[in-house]
Amino acid sequence: MGEDRMKQKKVNAFYRPPSLLFRQLGSALLMGYLTGWRSFPGWLLRHGFSSMPVANGARGMGCIGYPGHPVWEVTGACNLRCIHCHATSGQAAADELSTDEGKKLIDQLAAESEFRTLIYTGGEPLVRPDIFELLRHSQKAGLANIIATNGTLIDEEMAFKLKDHGVVCNAISFDAANPSIHDMVRNKAGSFDLAMRAVVATKKAGILLQINTTAMEYNMPYLPELIDFADSSGAGILLMYQLVAVGRGEKIEKATLKKTANKYLSELISLKQKTAKTIIEPVAGPQYWPFLLEKGGIRGGLPLKLAGQVFHGCSAGRGFVYVKANGDVWPCPFVEVSGGNIRGKSFHDIYTGSTLFNDLRRREEKLKGLCGECPYKTVCGGCRGRAHAYSGDPLAEDPRCFIRERSRPAEKGLGKTIKTCSSEHPDIEAAYRDTRRRPATNPGRMRALPDEQ
Repeated sequence: MGEDRMKQKKVNAFYRPPSLLFRQLGSALLMGYLTGWRSFPGWLLRHGFSSMPVANGARGMGCIGYPGHPVWEVTGACNLRCIHCHATSGQAAADELSTDEGKKLIDQLAAESEFRTLIYTGGEPLVRPDIFELLRHSQKAGLANIIATNGTLIDEEMAFKLKDHGVVCNAISFDAANPSIHDMVRNKAGSFDLAMRAVVATKKAGILLQINTTAMEYNMPYLPELIDFADSSGAGILLMYQLVAVGRGEKIEKATLKKTANKYLSELISLKQKTAKTIIEPVAGPQYWPFLLEKGGIRGGLPLKLAGQVFHGCSAGRGFVYVKANGDVWPCPFVEVSGGNIRGKSFHDIYTGSTLFNDLRRREEKLKGLCGECPYKTVCGGCRGRAHAYSGDPLAEDPRCFIRERSRPAEKGLGKTIKTCSSEHPDIEAAYRDTRRRPATNPGRMRALPDEQ
């Protein structure tokens, strides 16, 4: 591609067409109404406009921000060894996309009409030697750059350099507002302080601050405090992931949230959203959206159909796409199935033509089990990552759904569930040692017990 063509932006602005803005605003308004979000007007003034290019989607709230989310795992290299890492990050692989291959991928992503952003992740994206060359390329292509990072490498100088290279959002991971818990999960003393340095630098550089966390039994008692921490830090967005047992997370499967804890998390997010200055969005927990609708008395008919226009649920393969470091194209970092590799096919052909992606786009007619029978499949669809992790089938029912269940023993209560894998440090230490001793098994080999709570 010639330099002259690179100078011309190929990507539509996030406000074009205007219907994108109205759909995004509609989803936030409905969510705010259902949660009683008191700070919504203030959030809209402070973060609404800056969040739009980050959200960028064409169809309402999804499992991770909004649909229209291409994510590129630029490297498997990382300066941390987090116990729950879905990518099992550590060392860079020999078959990672080269600089030229990366630029070609960026051009292909920019050519997709529904994409406005590119999320760089890893591993730790900032350890890749050519990261700024890649960021500049996607900036020239018209994509808004987002960095998903552990934050340990971002000081003030780095933050301003990122902004100069088109980064509109730093998504910094925190496992708890408690430094000792965070450092233990990250397996590096002082990582909390370094992440806090990144928060300060991000705000000083005028980059939107997003905080990512992964909810698991180890940090469940600390999540209310973490939400308050996101508020006090001035974060515009808080993404609340759920641990999915893939990568190193497979070795701590016991720490994944069972149905009762999944419900508790939805209740917590809804309750905290009432007073939060930050918008809180679940990831790998699409049951949040039918939870809100049921809470608001919306269970069918026209109101549910209208809600389906702004709530999207699981976005795996339906706007969300995850490109591995070696060029494999997955629907989601938790759905470990490739629709193809960009070294053999164009991204467009994989994204629009593969059976995997087309089946996920037609989930309303393709989903199986309880997810296939559920009236909320348009607004939820179940977590496709969890479905695949436990059954080997990305279209199977979500085994941790608390919305619709067959006849099963009554759940035993929230307190016991949350304490099943307590946040005591020895448990976390043991879990991490276990991830280092044993290699990961093949995806899709786990099986959920029918009466798991």
